[in-house]
Amino acid sequence: MPETKLTIWGRANSVNVQKVLWCLTELDLAYERIDAGMQYGKTREAEYLAMNPNARIPTLVEGDFVLWESNSIMRYVCLAHGRGTPIYPEAVRLRTSVDRWLDWTLSAVQPVDRPVFWGIVRTAPAERDMIQVQRDADAAAEVWAIADNLLASRRFIEGDQFTLADIAIGSYARRWLGVEGISRPAQPNLTRWLAELGKRPGFAQFVAPPMS
Repeated sequence: MPETKLTIWGRANSVNVQKVLWCLTELDLAYERIDAGMQYGKTREAEYLAMNPNARIPTLVEGDFVLWESNSIMRYVCLAHGRGTPIYPEAVRLRTSVDRWLDWTLSAVQPVDRPVFWGIVRTAPAERDMIQVQRDADAAAEVWAIADNLLASRRFIEGDQFTLADIAIGSYARRWLGVEGISRPAQPNLTRWLAELGKRPGFAQFVAPPMS
């Protein structure tokens, strides 16, 4: 594939942008990032909507190729620039096992993460409804129990090998275990795994900083 510049549109405090930047770090790929979304605007401008009609982030641009949806972007950069990388295995069953966890983050984790995160981190203290946030946290705890139980018998989400599944779920787990002001059950396996992810440079640079 000819050398072309990778550009990622999206603000650094977006969990979906963080996933992509962490993945690019794992692959040691150079890129340019352009702030977009929330306070940076741009996503409702005609130029951006021509790339991503959803007006959401992130969006990848490489030459004349444009791609949106963070999990699809991670798959793409692994296939286009990281063939043979263990974070997205070649073997069909291993790869589809990773893929189902990427889907799980969208179908199960993201819906329960958003109300807790937004209810605290992106809501002014005087406006927080902590009774509702705790109800949302209780629902989230049930979903996170699935990962905690799984990690009781394995090092990473898909066994002994770090994969895209760990990037996708780990980015959300940092928010779940890092948000303050809620009551949640002890989930020691999830906590141990997140601490191990915290040693990876991409996590430390993009996921670990204070949430906003």
